[in-house]
Amino acid sequence: MILAKLADAGDYRGLCPALDLALEHLTPEFLAGLGEETVRLDGERVYANRFTYDTIPEEEGFFEAHRRYLDIHVMLEGEERVDIAHPDDLTQFDHRDDFYALRGNAACSLILRPGWFLAAFPGDAHRIKLRTGAQPRRVTKAVFKVLWKG
Repeated sequence: MILAKLADAGDYRGLCPALDLALEHLTPEFLAGLGEETVRLDGERVYANRFTYDTIPEEEGFFEAHRRYLDIHVMLEGEERVDIAHPDDLTQFDHRDDFYALRGNAACSLILRPGWFLAAFPGDAHRIKLRTGAQPRRVTKAVFKVLWKG
């Protein structure tokens, strides 16, 4: 897992060519132009989406994990709490393609705010969309999918 400022994204280049391509696009210009349709940077290997939603209470959330793809979450507007856990410490209740839904307790939490990104590698379970206070907040976020294990 990587939690870093967008300005430091280049520090993580060299791990994988597909990740490098995604990191190159963590720029204000690219993120500002990202619409609701999927933008394919390299077919199914690297693509990005933009989402807008209201944050939810913890009891409505669940963890997700992947085996082949890593997710890069970039908060554009608002903030959300993200819980982190290892999948071995959770109980799986759904599975579709590369998406695994799990329930259980977080090992730690963080607040994702504009100017920061979170890269969740395969095996990093993450519970997203969580409220940071008592009331829901509207957030807009970009999510990059990067093929890590072919």
